[in-house]
Amino acid sequence: MSVLDTGEHWFDDAAGRLIRPYTISNGRTEPTTRMELLSMVIATGRQPHGQLGPEHAQALRLCGSVTTVAEVAARLRLPAVVTKILLSDLVDWGVVDTHAPDPMADLTDLTVLETILNALERRI
Repeated sequence: MSVLDTGEHWFDDAAGRLIRPYTISNGRTEPTTRMELLSMVIATGRQPHGQLGPEHAQALRLCGSVTTVAEVAARLRLPAVVTKILLSDLVDWGVVDTHAPDPMADLTDLTVLETILNALERRI
């Protein structure tokens, strides 16, 4: 079993992330901003006040172009609720905007379902 340094996170080949998700969210279990998995997030271009932690900084980089909460969670390899907490922190700090998915969107649209499936497969 080898431990790999992937830059900002520590992973174990067999166990995955060595830092527990509750540590990343500071024990919080609820985001301050309501978001769905298909909510769109994008960086505002504003600079954060103070220095961001590694997970917040990585999430902010992923929001450089419009993306979904599900995509950010998949790329961070974190549970959706932890990702929502990180993103809601970024929203509270004014560095990320979020928009609810269009209520009229056809959730049976094959493109939407393929996007979700691809994000989930990358998470595995």
